[in-house]
Amino acid sequence: MAQRATPSAATEVLAGLVERVTFHNDENGFCVLRVKARGQRDLITVLGHAAMISAGEFVQASGGWINDRVHGVQFRASFLKVAAPTTVEGIEKYLGSGMIRGIGPVYARKLVRAFSEQVFEIIEQEPARLREVTGIGPKRAGQIIAGWAEQRVIREIMLFLHSNGPAPRGRCGSIKSMAPMPFS
Repeated sequence: MAQRATPSAATEVLAGLVERVTFHNDENGFCVLRVKARGQRDLITVLGHAAMISAGEFVQASGGWINDRVHGVQFRASFLKVAAPTTVEGIEKYLGSGMIRGIGPVYARKLVRAFSEQVFEIIEQEPARLREVTGIGPKRAGQIIAGWAEQRVIREIMLFLHSNGPAPRGRCGSIKSMAPMPFS
């Protein structure tokens, strides 16, 4: 295992768009992200814990810089806050990440072209309009609607657990396995 240098003493804040999720452990939430951070020319490697994370999401992290002998300079986050994407680019990356059944990179592009920044509202509030997009029939629309609802339930559970106790490390995998179960 590579030796890590001591993190810098001062806590810094880093914010940016998740370009790629290099690694995510469903059991404990540990993740390795490549982030296009504000004020940084190149992508930054961010290490942290998040119950769920996808390309296209916006993250705010607080922590410090480390220099790994194998992987180089990285930002080790002691705290990660994830927000839904708001830019067309971020929304397309998020939808195309494979998190939502029925949407891959091709359909993500089509949906963003059709609905722009309102795509999330369309899926939530006017799902019948998904059929306006070329190639989305009743079956795919149903997959998208179900996949979106499943992700929303998982996120709500994780937010509840996070706000009502210690960080959800170790609980991520069990929550995801419960998601398909009906909640009434």
